[in-house]
Amino acid sequence: MGKTILFDVDGVLLSEHRYFDASALTVWELIHSENYLGLQSDRFHTNVTESEVGELRAEVFQDDEVLYLIKSKGINANWDMVYLTFSFQLIRLLSKLSEANESYVKKVLQEKTLNRETLQEIGGELYKAGIEPDYKTFVPVMKEAEAMRVELLTHLNHIAYEMTGIETMAFTRNSQLWELGRETFQEWYVGEGLTEKSIGRPAYQKGKEGFVHIETPLATMEELDELFTKLKEEGYTLGIGTGRPALETVEPLEKLGILSYFDRNRMATASDVLEAEHRYGDKAPLAKPNPFTYMFAWLERSSIEEALEYTFTEEEKDSVVIVGDSLADGLAAQSLGCHFVAVLTGLSGQKARQEFEQNNQHNIIDNIKDLYEAL
Repeated sequence: MGKTILFDVDGVLLSEHRYFDASALTVWELIHSENYLGLQSDRFHTNVTESEVGELRAEVFQDDEVLYLIKSKGINANWDMVYLTFSFQLIRLLSKLSEANESYVKKVLQEKTLNRETLQEIGGELYKAGIEPDYKTFVPVMKEAEAMRVELLTHLNHIAYEMTGIETMAFTRNSQLWELGRETFQEWYVGEGLTEKSIGRPAYQKGKEGFVHIETPLATMEELDELFTKLKEEGYTLGIGTGRPALETVEPLEKLGILSYFDRNRMATASDVLEAEHRYGDKAPLAKPNPFTYMFAWLERSSIEEALEYTFTEEEKDSVVIVGDSLADGLAAQSLGCHFVAVLTGLSGQKARQEFEQNNQHNIIDNIKDLYEAL
């Protein structure tokens, strides 16, 4: 049986910091732009400088403590990070509003659909009440949550009840609010020029340049060429299992000159996850740590249904290696029963070593260039 290596992209091949920048800008826009809540709307603009991006990310994600916490809970997809962070802020704002207008907040949480129009309406009520956002509140509350992985998304309903005393099921993975966050994130990441190609409609908010054209590889091109050439000569088939959509996976790898090393039939992306969730909504969410992405890649993207149901034989488990930088990647590998190599070039850097070891993942390398010796 052939040997297959499936690579995550962010934090393994390419720096993930631009994705985190776009995530922070998305939450910032949803809170401050008049297209959404519109709080302190004079703060919002799209022509952000590099220094502004750094300052906004430090504010929204509290010097990345929010990101560290979310990743430690097994959440890896940036769209889910946006949803969790913004939804929590929305719940906190509604809890403050309920002190003055409980009947309205109850209507929002139990009757209304959380979409663009509802957010604008809520923003108007918050403005009249003089309520402002507070990014410092996420970590103290969410670190107490026992929920892990996908359960954290619906745990928001419990937090809403604790903060407002109002029972709700408004916060779900299959919601207009989650989709709104996804589309707004895509606008920031790919930029206005590629938005329609990315999400099927023109950018709602004009003027975003995007980050997709300024990717940073985590090893030199010479080091990557040497690694991939060796692996191919050893008989390995190389694939991808990433939380990026297809556009943001193919274009940067092609621009860097390394796309040709990968079997295009074994490149599964967030675009495949979205399609699978659309067709099999009862199985959602399917993003990592759910192993669907990696299984779909291994099966050469042949069948969504088969990827949802297939179980590796013992021989197959031994023939597959997943290379990732996050707990979510490791959990996916554990679910499949295959090999896992952890790379310490993700958000937490060397600090991630302890987290991997605590989860019984001991094959750890400092950089992707060291992979050959770890196999």
